[in-house]
Amino acid sequence: MIIAIFGESCVGKSTIADALKERLSAQAYSGKDYLRFDKNEARAIETFKTYLAENAAGDRTIIYVISEKAQLALLPADCVRVLVTAELDAIKARFAKRMGGNLPAPVKAMLEKKHGTFDQEPHDVHIVSGDRPIEDVCAEIVARLI
Repeated sequence: MIIAIFGESCVGKSTIADALKERLSAQAYSGKDYLRFDKNEARAIETFKTYLAENAAGDRTIIYVISEKAQLALLPADCVRVLVTAELDAIKARFAKRMGGNLPAPVKAMLEKKHGTFDQEPHDVHIVSGDRPIEDVCAEIVARLI
């Protein structure tokens, strides 16, 4: 089974993926981790897409954390899609914390521009970051696997 967790930066995707990985003994990938499959990016993408498709109906659980919309095209049709969102102010605060408390104007502008870019993407589960305990979030996602 493939679980795709996608959304903007700093919405909690990795936190969810880490909790699920432990709970499901899953293999996790994020972003351009597909480059592990081949040094040539085009071949790596095709190999990764095949890998995901072959494992979509299998016993192995794979989690793919996505922060770039283009990476959604790598997903097989029969995966569980989890959209994770957060309020813009929360994203800015989390990003600033990552940057030592400072959020430069260009970064702020980039976050504002990207905010909401995933909101209309098809999904099976929508998680609003911070609305409920991680255990409840994981239980909802796991229920979709059955």
